[in-house]
Amino acid sequence: MTTAANPIPAFDPRIAPSRMTRTFLWSVRRELMEHRSIYLAPLIVTGLFLIGFCISPHVDPAYNHKLMASFDIAAGFIMGAAFLVAVFYSLEALHSERRDRSILFWKSMPVSDLTTVLSKATVPIVILPLISFVLTVLTQWAMLLFASAALLAHRLPVAPLWTEVSFLHNSLGLLSHLILIHGLWYAPIWAFLLLVSAWARRAPVLWAALPVLAIAGGEKIAFNTSRFLNLLGERISGGGSDVPFTKGSMTTDSMDSSMDLNFLHFLLSPGLWIGLFLAAAFLYAAIQIRQRRSPL
Repeated sequence: MTTAANPIPAFDPRIAPSRMTRTFLWSVRRELMEHRSIYLAPLIVTGLFLIGFCISPHVDPAYNHKLMASFDIAAGFIMGAAFLVAVFYSLEALHSERRDRSILFWKSMPVSDLTTVLSKATVPIVILPLISFVLTVLTQWAMLLFASAALLAHRLPVAPLWTEVSFLHNSLGLLSHLILIHGLWYAPIWAFLLLVSAWARRAPVLWAALPVLAIAGGEKIAFNTSRFLNLLGERISGGGSDVPFTKGSMTTDSMDSSMDLNFLHFLLSPGLWIGLFLAAAFLYAAIQIRQRRSPL
């Protein structure tokens, strides 16, 4: 029975999901606060690229085409930086907190293992692709405005530069590529690295690489084949022709051809769902290991 001196609040199914959501969001926010490289590294790469772009020559007969290529290069650098951040973050996320003996030590916090692991998985699957998208769009806008100012300073026409660019079209394609590929398609990679991060007592990078080398080497010796490496390469490269928007471009024609790719075919592809199943299994294993691991 509930007494006035020590009331026990009744369980309200309408309140519990709200509390879980708030806890999850605060956990994600904590990751961003404690791991500033999540946004600082792509931001630094963006700044360096813009500096190099601004000091490069901006007026020549073929400048429009060079600018279109520069847009794609900018996107590639930013996405590459985000990919590297996701790799190192995933390897350190659960491993580093086991070395943390401060007041924020992970076992002392009233947050479940499920919430903690999912909040950390959200960073490479959702947060970093969104950061890449925002930085890429802002960078391409800055490049276009700077190039327009340079052309106006030399009293050259600016209209052809803007007519060859379809920002809305390209932004939708870029966002789709980042969410589908860097998020969902790469999900088993991030989940596996988080699993290694939860399990390894030291050198998680080494323990992440050893299974790959062992499986690839064993297959080569036993069967003289390289199917595992081919599958891994296909996963890292983005899945080949079945994946939408593997090659972005700012020109309308090329984006139209990319838009013609069948999203339904990709969303129903066995490779995507096998990868998501493996990601779920890796994350479940990481949760179970985190429950049993002691601090380092």
